[in-house]
Amino acid sequence: MANLNAQKVVLGGLAPAFTAAAAGGDTLPPVGSGFLVVKNGSGASVNVTVATPGNTEFGIAQPDVVVAVPAAGERYIGPLSTNLTDPVSNGINVTYSAVASVTVAVVAV
Repeated sequence: MANLNAQKVVLGGLAPAFTAAAAGGDTLPPVGSGFLVVKNGSGASVNVTVATPGNTEFGIAQPDVVVAVPAAGERYIGPLSTNLTDPVSNGINVTYSAVASVTVAVVAV
């Protein structure tokens, strides 16, 4: 997994730098008012899975969040709440069903 850094939006504007989605997934910083931007340049839909740590009040694993990013589309996923922080990686773990032509950026406001 690659560790991504948050890019802060400023009054003068932000042109976020995108990086290739990592084949093994990415770890994001838990920036509560931030989000993950996923751009899918491929010809097929890509699923982005945000791991949700912990259990429900009934002891059942919390379900992960899966967001479909359509072919040639993009999605803004967030907010990146501290409740999503994995205790092992100390970040928010995200995986992708495919990474060819997929780029990502973490944006904080």
